[in-house]
Amino acid sequence: MKISAKGRYGLAAMTYLARNYAAGSPVTIISISEKLGISKIYLEQVFSLLKRAQLVNSIKGSQGGYQLAREPRTISAYDILASIELSLMEKAAPASEKMPALDRALAVKVFDPLDANIKETLANVRLDDILTAIDAQKEADSLMYFI
Repeated sequence: MKISAKGRYGLAAMTYLARNYAAGSPVTIISISEKLGISKIYLEQVFSLLKRAQLVNSIKGSQGGYQLAREPRTISAYDILASIELSLMEKAAPASEKMPALDRALAVKVFDPLDANIKETLANVRLDDILTAIDAQKEADSLMYFI
């Protein structure tokens, strides 16, 4: 499985929104772009997909921007990636029409379990988990000292 840049940027932007969720104020694409170093135009494409998936709400006006549509603990990495990565949901065409038994065996023994494991892993990672990991990493980095 390969996650595109768009998927990675979507995860990063949603994590940024999750960090600011408690403030209750919308975050602009420009501020996300500047903070994360991601193209504004690219982020607009990502947020269009996230909005269509009802993961973010857009607020119009001078004080507008984007907010998470739900609490960070209820949004998984799978929710985000499934809204952005079309290949995450796509089924491969049969490898060989001459050997349907092989195609079914590969699906049952390789591809279906792999898809299920990927989905389960991503579904078990919530935005809150990512925020906790960021805090733990910052703490570990601050404890590092040199002799």
